[in-house]
Amino acid sequence: MTGYGRGEQSFDDGVQLTVELRAVNNRYLDCTVKMPRAYIFAEDVMKARVQRGVARGKVDVFVTIVRSHGDDMVVSVNEELAKGYIDALYKLCDLGGGKVRREYYPTDLARFPDVLTVEKRAENLDEMRDRLLAVLDLAIDDFNTMRATEGGRLAEDILGRADAIERLLGEVEARSPQTVNDYRARLEAKMREVLQNTQIDAARLVTEAAIFADKVAVDEETVRLHSHLGQLRELLEAGGAVGRKLDFLIQEFNREANTIGSKCSDVEITRRVVDMKAEIEKIREQVQNLE
Repeated sequence: MTGYGRGEQSFDDGVQLTVELRAVNNRYLDCTVKMPRAYIFAEDVMKARVQRGVARGKVDVFVTIVRSHGDDMVVSVNEELAKGYIDALYKLCDLGGGKVRREYYPTDLARFPDVLTVEKRAENLDEMRDRLLAVLDLAIDDFNTMRATEGGRLAEDILGRADAIERLLGEVEARSPQTVNDYRARLEAKMREVLQNTQIDAARLVTEAAIFADKVAVDEETVRLHSHLGQLRELLEAGGAVGRKLDFLIQEFNREANTIGSKCSDVEITRRVVDMKAEIEKIREQVQNLE
């Protein structure tokens, strides 16, 4: 889900638009648009466009607008107010007995309040909205290209760790029957030590070994874990927005590994379970970076 994208375009009227996308991990899509207040009318449509291209993550959109021509401001003359000032000046002149000059230059009038006003030129809002969306699309394309490259590397790493888990799982399966044999040998030695010269009941020995074998059997867990590994590979091969599915799948990985560890008291199997859980945790961390 992490990534960065940038779109930039210049238009004939001197407007240059730049849109940048920056995303970090998040369970859901949380989009924030930061742009000049005058263009806030386009915020909702921009969020909707981001939602079409990004499934989840905390996405910040930054919009920069630069005008190179400088003709977006309009100077207006308040004619009625200017005439009022002129009439007032003439009246003052008359009150002075004509001794005050009656010629007034435009610069004199411009000094009076509100004769000249500077306003922002009215914009075509529909056109500006379309421009913002077009540049946003460029940023989203760049963003997704970067994430696709990064996603390929992450998938490679995850698949490598899945292979390591499968190898460790095979070692657990190979070792599991031996734990029953070791338990039976320890049980027989203990019984001989306790009973000494008394004859050992072979049937009781077999029964105890069978009960132990049932308790430590991890066949169901290893089969499910193999199945989960297959699902993981299928999801990564299919592509698309698989992050949330993988999130849930990794929880199942942990559940099966924990069950195997709790059932088996064998030191060798415990070591392999610890190694498996370490690989699973690394996969979980990488999955957080996938959409």
